[in-house]
Amino acid sequence: MSQINRVKGGLIDRSTPMNFTFNGKSMQGFAGDTLASALLANGQRLVGRSFKYHRPRGIFSAGSEEPNALVQLRSGAHQEPNTRATVAELFDGLTATSQNHRGSLEFDLMALTDYASPFLSAGFYYKTFMWPKALWEKFYEPVIRSSAGLGRLSMDEDPDIYDKGFLHCDLLVIGAGPSGISAALAAGRSGARVILADEDFAPGGRLNAETLEVDGMSGADWATQALAELAAMDNVQIMTRTTIYGSYDHGVYGALERCTDHLASSNGKPRQILWRIYSKRAVLAAGSTERPIAFGNNDRPGVMLAGAVRTYVNRFGATPGQQVAVFTNNDDGWRTAADLAAKGVNVTAIIDSRDKPAVCDVPGARHIRNAAVRDTAGRKGLKSVTLTDDQIIDCDCLAVSGGWNPNVHLTCHQRGRPEWRDDISAFVPGGTLPVGMAVAGAANGALTLGAALAEGRAIANQQIKDLGFTASRKAAPKAEDEAFECSPMWHVGESIKRAWLDLQNDVTVKDVKLSHREGFRSVELLKRYTTLGMATDQGKTANIPALAVMAECTGKTIPETGTTIFRPPYTPVPLGALGGRARGHDFRPTRLTPSHEWAKANGASFVTVGNWMRAEWYTRPGEKGWRDSVDREALNTRTNVGICDVTTLGKIDVQGKDAAEFLNKVYSNAFAKLAVGKVRYGLMLREDGICYDDGTTARMSENHFVMTTTTANAVLVFRRLEFARQCLWPNMDVHLISTTDGWAQFAVAGPKSRDLLRKIVDEDTDLSNEGFPFMGCAEVTVCGGTPARLFRISFSGELAFEIAVPARFGNSMMEVLNKAGEEFGAAPYGTEALGVMRIEKGHVTANELNGQTTAQNIGLGMMVSQKKECIGNVLSQRPEMVGDDLRLMGFRPVDHSLDVIAGSHFITKGDEANMANDQGWMTSTAWSPNLGHSIGLGFIKRGNERIGEVVRAVSPVHGKEMEVEIVSAHFIDPEGERLRG
Repeated sequence: MSQINRVKGGLIDRSTPMNFTFNGKSMQGFAGDTLASALLANGQRLVGRSFKYHRPRGIFSAGSEEPNALVQLRSGAHQEPNTRATVAELFDGLTATSQNHRGSLEFDLMALTDYASPFLSAGFYYKTFMWPKALWEKFYEPVIRSSAGLGRLSMDEDPDIYDKGFLHCDLLVIGAGPSGISAALAAGRSGARVILADEDFAPGGRLNAETLEVDGMSGADWATQALAELAAMDNVQIMTRTTIYGSYDHGVYGALERCTDHLASSNGKPRQILWRIYSKRAVLAAGSTERPIAFGNNDRPGVMLAGAVRTYVNRFGATPGQQVAVFTNNDDGWRTAADLAAKGVNVTAIIDSRDKPAVCDVPGARHIRNAAVRDTAGRKGLKSVTLTDDQIIDCDCLAVSGGWNPNVHLTCHQRGRPEWRDDISAFVPGGTLPVGMAVAGAANGALTLGAALAEGRAIANQQIKDLGFTASRKAAPKAEDEAFECSPMWHVGESIKRAWLDLQNDVTVKDVKLSHREGFRSVELLKRYTTLGMATDQGKTANIPALAVMAECTGKTIPETGTTIFRPPYTPVPLGALGGRARGHDFRPTRLTPSHEWAKANGASFVTVGNWMRAEWYTRPGEKGWRDSVDREALNTRTNVGICDVTTLGKIDVQGKDAAEFLNKVYSNAFAKLAVGKVRYGLMLREDGICYDDGTTARMSENHFVMTTTTANAVLVFRRLEFARQCLWPNMDVHLISTTDGWAQFAVAGPKSRDLLRKIVDEDTDLSNEGFPFMGCAEVTVCGGTPARLFRISFSGELAFEIAVPARFGNSMMEVLNKAGEEFGAAPYGTEALGVMRIEKGHVTANELNGQTTAQNIGLGMMVSQKKECIGNVLSQRPEMVGDDLRLMGFRPVDHSLDVIAGSHFITKGDEANMANDQGWMTSTAWSPNLGHSIGLGFIKRGNERIGEVVRAVSPVHGKEMEVEIVSAHFIDPEGERLRG
C-alpha cells in the first residue's frame, strides 16, 4: 500500500523510510512519524474496535488523549498491548496489530453486540445478571470474563529491562510547548537547575503543529533554536519521551521515561525508567486538549479532532482524508481548514455552529453558518455527514473542534479543585495547587501563542525569585495572539442517533441521561455507573462534554455539577516500569548478614528470612542430612557454647529527654523507671489490644535506649513508632533512627559463653555474675579497643550474651569468636537450631504472634499495665480478651516415636473431630535432641488448668492424629537457673 495521503512539508525525514506492518500488511512511513501518522499516510482509517459494542474505530487525536487507536506492538515475549498509536514512535521493522475483535478487524464477530445495544445500556449488567442467581457462576461470569479486556498479554516473561532513578532540581518544567520552553529559558538563564520534561519525542508542542511565527521565524524553527540554547546549558536537563504522570507531597513528581520504545531492540538498555523527581518549584505547562462535539454516529473512522488533523498535516505531512469537512464552534477550527487548503487538501465545507462571518479565507470551501452535524454515514469509514437542515455533505474526514480544555490533571492530584472560566468555556486550575507549583500557558487558560510565551517567562521568573535567583531580564519571545473565540456546543440535540461521548467505553449522551433518570447524578456516581472516563485515556476528551450533558439534565451550571477527581497516573504506566528491576531474584532486596562470607566458607546452608539470607545450619563432615547438623548445633549450645549471627533483629536507637516516657507508652509493660545499664523484655500491642511484636530494650544512658524487634516486624515497628512520635505525641522530645544495618550482633550462648567472652572483651569489663548480671548491658570494647555493646540476654534458656560491633567488623568478629572458642567446643548454629531451642524454652515468635493472639493467650497478661497510658491497654481489657480461654502450652506425644504436626487441632478424647469440638491448634513443632523426642507449642482452651491431660492432635491435611500430653511450655530448665548462672 503506497502513502496515498502524503502532502508536502512536515517535520518528518523523508530521506529515511521506515518499513512496518499493520495486521500483516506491509506499509512504509518515515523517520519522525508516529504509527498513527504513518497509518493515515497509508490510507488506513479503520484501526480498532470499541470495548463494549465492538464498533469500528479510527484515529481520533494526535496525542496521549487518544481513546480509539489502541494497538498491540511487537510480537512474542516483547508484545505490548493497549498502546496508543498516536504516541508510538515509528521504527523500521515495527509490527503492529489491531485488538479487541473476534475474527478479522474488518469482520468482527463480536460486532453483533452493537445490534443488541438497546438491551445493553449503562448499568445493564447490574440489573440483568442478578437473575437467575444460579447462572452467574456457570454462565454470566465466564462470558463476561471472556469478553472483557482489550489487548492480550503474551503470557511469556518480559525480556526487557526496566529501571528506577532519582532526580533533583530547582525548577521542574512540565511540558515543552511554547510556555514550557519560555519558562525553561528564563529559569535556565538565571542559573537555576532546571529539568524540562515532555512526553513527545520532538519537543515544541503546538509549535511543531502550527504555521504561526515566533520572533519572526516559524514556530518549529524557533523551538529548535531555543532547545539548542537550553541543551548547551550545564544547569538544564531536557527529558524527551518523558511523561510526568503524578504530583505528590513535598514537591515530588513521578515521571516515566520511554528510553528505547522507539527502537527495534533495547540492546540491553532499560526500556523505560521510572523517575522520582524532587523539585523545589514546578511550572506546569502541560497545554490543553481539544474537546469534541457529540452528534449522531460521531464515532465513525474519519471523525477526528480538528487540532489533530492540523497536527498530521503540518507536522507529519499526512492528511487524514482527501475531502475534509470542518465542524466547529470556535475560531480555532477555521485554522485547521486554512492549513488543509494550504497543503492542497480539498476542504468541502466549514460548518460553524455560530452565526458569524468567516474567520479567514479558505479557498473552495463552503461556509455554512448557524448549523451543526446531525448524523454521519459510512460504517467502516466516513462517507458523508448530514446537517441539521438535512444537507448532506460528502467527505471522508470530519475535523471537529468543540474548544479546548486546559490540562489541569496534575493540579488536582492532591485534591485541588479546578475552577470554571466562562470566557473559554473550560475548567482552569483552582486556587489550591500542590505546594511549589505554578501553572502557565494553555494549561492555565492562556490559549493564544503570544500569551502563552509571555506567561511562561513571567511564571518561571517568579518561581526562581522565590528560590533566591536573579530573574532573567531578556524579553519574552514575540508572537501574535490568534483568534480563539468560542461559543460552547456540547452535543447536537436534534440527533436521534446515538451520540458518543466516551469512544473507547461506548458511553453515549443517552447513557448520561439514563444515569440522571435513575438517580446517579453525582459526577462520581455518573462515572462509575456509565464507566465514563475509565478507559486508558481517562476521559481526557469525554469528561467535560459528559458533565455538560448532566448539567443540562439537572438544570445546573457546569461548575455547579462539578468534576471528578483526577488521580495519578496522567497516562498509563506499565507494570514493568513500576516494578523496575524487582523481578525474579531481584523481586525484593536480598540482605546479607555481616558474617555471610564466613558462613558461606564454613558450610552454611542459607534460608530467606524476611529480606535476609540467614544461615539455617552448618554442615560438618560425616553428617548425613540437615537433621544431624541441627541436632549437633542445639546439643553443643546447651553443652558448650554456640555462636549465632542475630544481626537481622531490628535495632532502633531511641534518644531524647522523653525517650523513657515514650517507650512507656508504646510498650504494654513499664519502662519509665528502667535503670541505666539494664535490659527489659517488652511486649507491644496494637490499638485493638492484640500482640504484634516483642523484644528487648536496653537503657545505655539516661536518654539513650537501644530497642530490638523481631526480624519480621523490624520495619513495621519502626513505622508505628514514627507514627506515634509524629502524630500521637508530637510534643515529646524523642528521636528514632533504625540502626539494624549499623551493628553486627552475635548471640553467644551456652554454659561456657562467659569463658569465651573473657578472651574477647577487654579486661576493664567485669563479666562475673555479680559484675554483669542477667539482663545487664554496657558499652564495652573488644579485641584491644574496638567499640562494642554487650547485652546479657538469652532466648535459648542458657547462660547467654549478645555482643554487637560496628557492621564493618561483623565478618571478622564471627571468625574471632569461633577461633577464641575452639578450646571451649564453640560452634556456630543457625536458625533451625535457634528455633529448636526457643521452642524448648517456650518463647513466642511469628507462629504465635499471628495477629489474633492476646497477652493472656501467650501467658503474659500481667505485662499489660493498667497503671499507665499505653497503646492498646484499654481495648486489651475487653471481656473477650481477658477471658479464661486459649493459653499457650507445651505438647509432647504420648508415643515418643511420633512427630507432632504443626497446624494440628486439639480434640478432647472421645469427641468427634469437627470445628464444634475444636479446642485449639499447634503453632510450632520441633525435634528436641535434648529431650529425645518431638515437642510442640500451641494454644488450647484452659490449658493452664489441664497440665498432664492427654488430648488428640488431629491433622486433617495430613490425614493423621495422635495423642499428646499437655505440659508446660518451658520444656528445658523451667526455673531459669541456667540463664541466671
